[in-house]
Amino acid sequence: MLDEAHPSSRKAASLPDWQTWLQFILAVVAALVAAVVATLLVTLIVHLVARRRDWPRALVRHTRVPFRSLVVVLGLWFAVANFFPLPDSLTLLNHLFTIAVIGTGAWLLGQFLLFVEDLGVARYRIDVPDNRVARRIRTQMLIVRRLTIVVIAVVAIGSVLLTFPAVRTVGASLLASAGVASIVAGLAAQSILANMFAGLQLAFSNALRVDDVVVVEGQFGRIEEITLSYVVVRVWDDRRLVLPCTYFTTQPFESWTRRSSQLLGAVDFDLDWQVPPAAMRAQLAVILDRTPLWDQRTSVLQVTDAVGGFVHVRILVSAVDAPTLFDLRCLVREEMVTWLQQKQPAGLPRRRVQLLGAEAASDERATDAAPHETGEGGRRWHPEHVPDDADEAADSAAHGAERGGLFTGSKEAEERAGQFTGAISTVPDDEREDAARP
Repeated sequence: MLDEAHPSSRKAASLPDWQTWLQFILAVVAALVAAVVATLLVTLIVHLVARRRDWPRALVRHTRVPFRSLVVVLGLWFAVANFFPLPDSLTLLNHLFTIAVIGTGAWLLGQFLLFVEDLGVARYRIDVPDNRVARRIRTQMLIVRRLTIVVIAVVAIGSVLLTFPAVRTVGASLLASAGVASIVAGLAAQSILANMFAGLQLAFSNALRVDDVVVVEGQFGRIEEITLSYVVVRVWDDRRLVLPCTYFTTQPFESWTRRSSQLLGAVDFDLDWQVPPAAMRAQLAVILDRTPLWDQRTSVLQVTDAVGGFVHVRILVSAVDAPTLFDLRCLVREEMVTWLQQKQPAGLPRRRVQLLGAEAASDERATDAAPHETGEGGRRWHPEHVPDDADEAADSAAHGAERGGLFTGSKEAEERAGQFTGAISTVPDDEREDAARP
């Protein structure tokens, strides 16, 4: 007999025999095998249910690891709870397995919800020209994804903490003083909460979307990422401008893709009074016909000002998006400068100087002309010496390009004018009351 008073004798008596440990090991192995078989069966069933669709592969890709982890934890928990040879340690082990099940279950739930969100977003492509709706949906789903992760993580952590009796006691005391604690927490996290609600407002008010082209802080860029606290703008030179969400809800900014990516761009020139607008208009038509950058919507050349010794010529062209418009404006500017240098030097900007005195009077009598005009290098130019190219350009303008304006001269221009001059539709009071009556 073992001596009950001796500690080693009591320890030897409490230890299980090797058969009990062997039974426990076999139970663990059986649990692992059952977990593997269960995961394989579930995967096979998913593939058989939707053999000709792509979503089963996406579902397996998202949930494979968390599902296997959850099944393995459940199998091990069953084996330990029924076959572990040391009953005194079961309480601690059951607590650990409870925490593991909560963690893996939250992981599996989060991955499944992310799969559902990806499945819905996959229907909306952003690699197409008209992607405004797709960008709005993707922006909202991006915020929903982040909220989903945060909510699941908070619930999982709270569930784990509630498994400890001491934490449950502390939680009850916190609920008793929730009024004061909420005021203190609200004051401390005012900026954080403001950014979070601003991010939600941006996503669900459709004020800003991922891939929108904007101008903020004088920087031209594209919205790269929207979070619950900040917005990342990718500037045209590959820099990143990080702004808080509250900036876009409190400060004005330019959106170049709010309704459509199609844009109008201006190219301005300050030229001499001798420049022929008709010839410039004909040359503009030639330039635009040769380039694929122009979307053939708008092509306007107008003299918008004529003061201060210069004629201000503005060219308006259109393109499918902002990058294409930038290149088109640069092309038109370069081609027009070259054309003015080679074909219409009389239109190049110059300063006019009137000489007073006897020399000026003799020059005026000799030339019987207006005050002399001097260009670069002090060379004189007389109005009657108009280059022959001007006549040729004027003839081509008369036979070719039609003079059209931004708001007149074409159907699209008249529609554009109607957006500013059209009458506001009104509803009579009696009809409004009838519509409001249930």
